[in-house]
Amino acid sequence: MAFDTVVVIGGGPGGLRAARGIAELGSPVVLLEQDERLGGTPIRENYAGLTPHATPAEPLMNEMAEAVTSNPNADVRLGTRPTALSGEPGAFTLTVAGPDGESQVECGAIVVATGFQHFDPGRETQMYGYYEFDDVIALQDLEAMLKVHEVVRPSNGEPPKQICFVQCVGSRDRHIGNEYCSKVCCGVASKEAIEVRQMLPDCKVFIFYIDMRMYGYWENEIYWTAQEKHHVQYVKGVITEVLPKGDGLIVRGEDTTMGRPMELPMDMVVLSVGMEPSAGTRDAARVLGIRPNRFGFVDAVKAPLDPVATSKEGIYACGAALGPADLEDTVSSAANAAMHAVGVVRGQSRAGAGGRQPGGPGVPGPGAGRRPARGARGDRRGGRAQVAADAGDRR
Repeated sequence: MAFDTVVVIGGGPGGLRAARGIAELGSPVVLLEQDERLGGTPIRENYAGLTPHATPAEPLMNEMAEAVTSNPNADVRLGTRPTALSGEPGAFTLTVAGPDGESQVECGAIVVATGFQHFDPGRETQMYGYYEFDDVIALQDLEAMLKVHEVVRPSNGEPPKQICFVQCVGSRDRHIGNEYCSKVCCGVASKEAIEVRQMLPDCKVFIFYIDMRMYGYWENEIYWTAQEKHHVQYVKGVITEVLPKGDGLIVRGEDTTMGRPMELPMDMVVLSVGMEPSAGTRDAARVLGIRPNRFGFVDAVKAPLDPVATSKEGIYACGAALGPADLEDTVSSAANAAMHAVGVVRGQSRAGAGGRQPGGPGVPGPGAGRRPARGARGDRRGGRAQVAADAGDRR
């Protein structure tokens, strides 16, 4: 396999978009996915609908996967992950482990699209009881219920009459080290709240929030729609503990608008968990030798104007591998990373055709980009003109 190939690590929305773009531009692409199915988190976690429009997730992921697997320029390898890297930009050798053992892939560039994992609410410092009470669930658990059109209390199989969402679980929390906002939780909770109200019109739905951070157009698409059309009740406050009471739950906290304690009975509590770097993201950073940021995501070293570049030339990252991102940001950055990667391998091909330059394939050698030394024409201009030209060269 030639070094004109690009390797994409991760077969979720970002990886599929990057691989499709590379293949459609005519470059060979090898897509590595550690699971046995493409689609990433939306498939693995049984998402019902994608935020903001609640479009069914599985058909869209299948469509994205088909666009890659049907392209003759794409080589999809499931159950496969990278284990070692050698070489230089434009001439990498990536060792991968798959169902048939280890093999090597020669490639000119790499795109990391390894995504995120949901925060484990058992690590939260607040007393939410995720592992203690059956009726305390997380956003992804409710997504799975919505997908099969069966929102019921895990404890008894009955539809809830009163349900609440608790925002910022695992985000904006200095005590656990996740000081960042996960961007999408407010929108996802509002989307799910609308779906619950549509499925269970008699169920009262509350969202307890520090402050609602609706992303871009989500303010009108989800937030106001949830309140005005579907009568979701937003309460500005902090929930500090969830306790059992009879066959239900009690949520306790502070209503920060009124400045007083609050205690409400609930049938179900949904924890709006944030994003953390996935194990695949941490592994990719280690194997490829690219720098993570202090939260464990891939460090975007040239942000904001080149947000997909990593600390190693020829390796790019996209989507939630770089930090919290919604799907629109994910596929946009994936297309950006694909463009950069194809540029590297094509630059390497041109450099190879014209003779290898110092600094590696496709990498400018010493003196590249400088203006050529002036000859007789510069001499005829006289001393001052030559001095001015030299000064310009030094600048």
